[in-house]
Amino acid sequence: MKAPKQKKNEKKKSHIPFRLNLLFFIVFLLFSTLILRLAYLQIVQADAYKAEVERTERTTITGSVPRGEIFDSHLNKLVGNEARHAITYTRGKNVPAKQMAAVAYDLADYISMSHTTSFEVDRKFDLSERDLKDFFIARNQEEVRDRLNDDEQRLSGSESYSVMLDKVEESEILAFGDRELDAAAVFKKMNSAYSLSTVNIKNQDVTEEEIARISENLEKFPGIDTGTDWVRHYPKEGMLRSILGSVTSEEAGVPESGLKTYLARGYSRNDRVGRTQLEAEYETVLSGTKSRIETETNSNGDIINRIEQYSGHKGDNLVLSMDIEFQEKVEQIAVDSLAEREGLNKSIYIAAMDPNNGDILGLAGKKVNDDGEVIDATSGIFQSAFNVGSAVKGATILSAYMDGVLDETNNVIVDQPLKLRGSEDISSVFNRYGAEAVNDITALEVSSNVYMARLAMRMGGEWEYTRDMTLDIDGAKLLEKQRRYFNQFGLGVPTGVDFPSDATGLEGQANTAAQGLFYSFGQYDTYTPLQLLQYASVIANGGTRYAPRLVSEIRDTNVETGNVGALKTEIQPKIMNTVDVSDEAMARVQQGFYQVVNGSRGSARSYFTGTPYTSAGKTGTAEALWWDDDNNQITDIDIINITYVGYAPYDDPEIAVAVVVPNLPTSGRTNRENTKAARRVFDAYFKVGEFESDSPSEPLETVEDLAEEAEDMATEEAIEEDEEENTEE
Repeated sequence: MKAPKQKKNEKKKSHIPFRLNLLFFIVFLLFSTLILRLAYLQIVQADAYKAEVERTERTTITGSVPRGEIFDSHLNKLVGNEARHAITYTRGKNVPAKQMAAVAYDLADYISMSHTTSFEVDRKFDLSERDLKDFFIARNQEEVRDRLNDDEQRLSGSESYSVMLDKVEESEILAFGDRELDAAAVFKKMNSAYSLSTVNIKNQDVTEEEIARISENLEKFPGIDTGTDWVRHYPKEGMLRSILGSVTSEEAGVPESGLKTYLARGYSRNDRVGRTQLEAEYETVLSGTKSRIETETNSNGDIINRIEQYSGHKGDNLVLSMDIEFQEKVEQIAVDSLAEREGLNKSIYIAAMDPNNGDILGLAGKKVNDDGEVIDATSGIFQSAFNVGSAVKGATILSAYMDGVLDETNNVIVDQPLKLRGSEDISSVFNRYGAEAVNDITALEVSSNVYMARLAMRMGGEWEYTRDMTLDIDGAKLLEKQRRYFNQFGLGVPTGVDFPSDATGLEGQANTAAQGLFYSFGQYDTYTPLQLLQYASVIANGGTRYAPRLVSEIRDTNVETGNVGALKTEIQPKIMNTVDVSDEAMARVQQGFYQVVNGSRGSARSYFTGTPYTSAGKTGTAEALWWDDDNNQITDIDIINITYVGYAPYDDPEIAVAVVVPNLPTSGRTNRENTKAARRVFDAYFKVGEFESDSPSEPLETVEDLAEEAEDMATEEAIEEDEEENTEE
C-alpha cells in the first residue's frame, strides 16, 4: 500500500535545510579560521613580521688609505701623495642598474664629468660606445627588451644582454646631451663598484661648490658621499721613474694575474696596488691598513647607515739608500754623455754602490727616444744585458787562482799572438806581433787578451801553446767551469737586489773548444750593468758579494705632523756569498786594477790624471751585434760596447762604479764616455773638481803638462781602437 503523496513531499523538504545548514556551517568554520589566523598574525605575530619587513643587515667593509711614500737617504721626498676632494659611491647589496642610472642622472645635475666619447676621438676617450649603450639600457630596460623577438626573449644572462646592446641604435646615443653624457660617465663609475665596495665617482678637479651642493643633498643620492682621495705625485718629476714604479688605477684595480692572492690578503678588486718596480716590490709595506666601516643595509639592499670602526693607517714609508743631490749629478752626467753619442748609440747606463754593504748610491740610465728627447731608462741597469769586454778580466784571473792553475810560481806567461786551428786569431792590443812576458798584475794593466786566453787553456787542461795547434779541450765543460767561478762575483746570476726585475744576461752556446778563450776576456756572455757593479764591488771589498740594496729603512708616519715617523725596520746588508780565493790573489788583482788607472801603461791613466783621490778600475771594449728595438730582433750590424768598472779610494773603498755605453760604431769612434763619465761620477761623489762647492781657481797647466796629457790621451785612444779590431763578434 502506497504512502500518501503529501507525506513524500514532506520527507523531501526535510533534507534540503540540513544540507544548506551543513554548507553554511562549513563556510562559517572557514571564515572563523581565517579570522583567527589573521588575528594571530596581526596581534600575536605582529612584532615578528614587522621586524622581518624592517630587517637590516650589518656588514663590515674596508676602505682605502693613502699609500706610504718614498724618500731619499736624507728624507727628501721622491714619491708622495697629493690629497684631493672626492665624490664617492658605495654600492649596496643587489642594487639594480636601473636604480644606479637614476641616481647618476640626478647627480649629473650637480657635478660635471669628463665625457670625451669614442665618437669624437680614436684614443684616450672617457666614454666608449659600449659605455653609452650600457647607460641607455639601464634607463630604458623595458623599452629595449620589447625590441627582442620571441627567441631572443628566451635568452638569459650575458647572451640576452649582448642582444640588447645590438638593439640600441647609434643615433639614440649620439643624441645624448651634456647632462646625459655626464650621467653616463657617473654611471660607468658606479657600475664598476662591486657589492658593498666604494669607488670614486670624481676625484680630479672637484670644486668646492660641487662638494657643498652634494653634501647638502646627500639624502637624494643613495650611496653617494664626499671625502678625500689621494693620488701619487713626484716632486722630482722624472727622476728614477722607471725604478720607483707605478700604481694601478681604480678602474684597473688589482692585476688579474694575482687576483686570488690579493683577494685572500683582504684587497678589493678595485683597490689601487703597486703595478711595477719598487711600488710592486714593497706593496705590503706601502699599502697600509685599510679602514673598516660597519654598513647597515635594509631588506632592499640599500645602505641606511655607516659607522666607522677603524679609520685605517697610512702605509709605511720607504727610505732609499740614495741621496738626491748625488743622484741629480749622476743623471746630469748621463745626459751630458749622450751629447757625445755616435752611430747607433742612444743610451748610457751608470751605477754606483757602496761596496761595503751593497747600498745603491746612484743610478742613471738615459735614452734618446725617436723624438730626440732624453728620457729615463734606469730600469735598463737591471734588465738590459750587454757584451762588456775586458772589464771582466779581474774575474778571469781570480778564477784561475781558484781553479789551481795559477799561483806565484807560474804567473808569468809570454804574451804573443795565438794562432789556433778552427778559431779566430787572438792577440793583445799592446803587442800585436811580438812576444813579451807579463804577470797577472801587468796583464791587467796592459789588458792582455793572450794572458786571459792562456789561463782559459790551462783551465781546460791545455798548458802548452804551439802555433797552429788544435785545442784538445771540452769547450762545454770549460765554459761551465768558467761560469761557475764568474757566478761568485755576480756575473751571470741574480744579484739579489730588492727589485722585481733582475735579469741575468744571456749565455752563448758552447759550439767550439775555443769559445772559452774568448769568454775569458768578456767577448761571449752578456751581463747587466748591475752585475758589473756587483763584480766591481767584490773586487773593491776583497771578496764579499753583497746584494745591491735600494731600500735601507722602513719608517712609519707621524700621526700628528704627517711627516716621516720613527724607524720601524732597518734593512740589513745581505751577503750573497764570499769568493773562495786567497787574500794574496785578491790583492794582486786589486793591484792590477790600480795599475790600469795609475800605471804608466794603464788604459785609464789619462782620464784620471790629477784626481785628489786614488782609484782603481778596468776598461772594457766588446764587439756585438745591434739589437733592433723597433723590430725586437738581433741584426747583422756590428757595433761596439764600451764599459768601465772601478772604485775609490783604492786603499779604503767607499764607492764602486760601473758604466756601459752601448751601440757605438766599430771604426772612427771618438766616444770615451765609459771612462770620462766614471771620472765625473767619482768627482761628484767626493765633491771635487767641477763639483767642488766654492772651490778656488785651479792653477793653470803648464805647456809641458798639456803636452804630456795629450800624449797620454792619444796613446789610450790608439790602444782602444786596436782592441776593437781584435775582438770577437
